[in-house]
Amino acid sequence: MQSLYEWDFKGKNKEEMPVIVEYNIKEFAPGIKDETFTRDIVDGVLKHLEEIDELIKKYATQWPIDQITTIDRNVLRSGIFELVFYESTPSRVAINEAIEVAKSFGGESSGKFINGVLGAIYKDRMQAGEIKEADKEK
Repeated sequence: MQSLYEWDFKGKNKEEMPVIVEYNIKEFAPGIKDETFTRDIVDGVLKHLEEIDELIKKYATQWPIDQITTIDRNVLRSGIFELVFYESTPSRVAINEAIEVAKSFGGESSGKFINGVLGAIYKDRMQAGEIKEADKEK
């Protein structure tokens, strides 16, 4: 989340992202043993950025994407990536994690906003039969 926030805030230069991620891992998670998940999320958001932003526009109709706070926008991006594109994370876990991050770092209503957007995406995906393997497992 920190890396996506910083990248977005600085102007979204994709070439800078590896440096940003490396710095943030060393600065904020020096004892992390496996960086795979972090890199998967960041790389995945960048790879699917256009599709993710289209989903934000579709499901957050009251908020033009550039008017959503930088924190909330990037919580949504990472949450949507995990919810839609990252097969390893169960959908409900992705939603709950995004809500918790939003509550911790966003504004007063960030958690509700993130829950509303991700919940609507999840509901539509379930109705369309787009169920991830991770959601089928108990």
